[in-house]
Amino acid sequence: MSERQEPQQWHGTTILTVRKAGKVVIAGDGQVSLGPTVIKGSARKVRPLAGGKVIAGFAGATADAFTLFERLEAKLEQYPNQLMRACVELAKDWRTDRYLRRLEAMMLVADSKHSLVLTGTGDVLEPENGIMGIGSGGNYALAAARALADTDYDAETICRKSMAVAAEICVYTNENITVESLDDESAA
Repeated sequence: MSERQEPQQWHGTTILTVRKAGKVVIAGDGQVSLGPTVIKGSARKVRPLAGGKVIAGFAGATADAFTLFERLEAKLEQYPNQLMRACVELAKDWRTDRYLRRLEAMMLVADSKHSLVLTGTGDVLEPENGIMGIGSGGNYALAAARALADTDYDAETICRKSMAVAAEICVYTNENITVESLDDESAA
């Protein structure tokens, strides 16, 4: 009798957001892995949406994430300048739609007012202290960012240093970092 083997899964990533002193930043690594093999080292998992008014990063299956980016972009068009509403509507669809329910990804999204975590279980969460990490190296980056939050470093520097820590620890995270940022309206 032959054992049934599970198909290899695409693994990991690290996405981090930091909101500090008038800026919100989302950073992500570029590694895509299939089992123990690095397939690509320069994937772009963080990107601007809504004409640059929103930034987003994803952790999870790449095709699923692109589907979610497209869906979020459509919700942002439907509810312009209302990130929270667009995300809640996406989360409802994600949880109830038969196709979307199968998507395996998480997202960090931010505009000038809000930073949010979106999950397939219907969660739309605003992180404490403006810092959140997702993906296989997310907790490492989150811990490093929290430790650096009270320093004089700006949001981008905190993201870059924290992502470097995650890359040293998590085998599914590399040092090819993409960073997107926006000015934080609440600091004005």
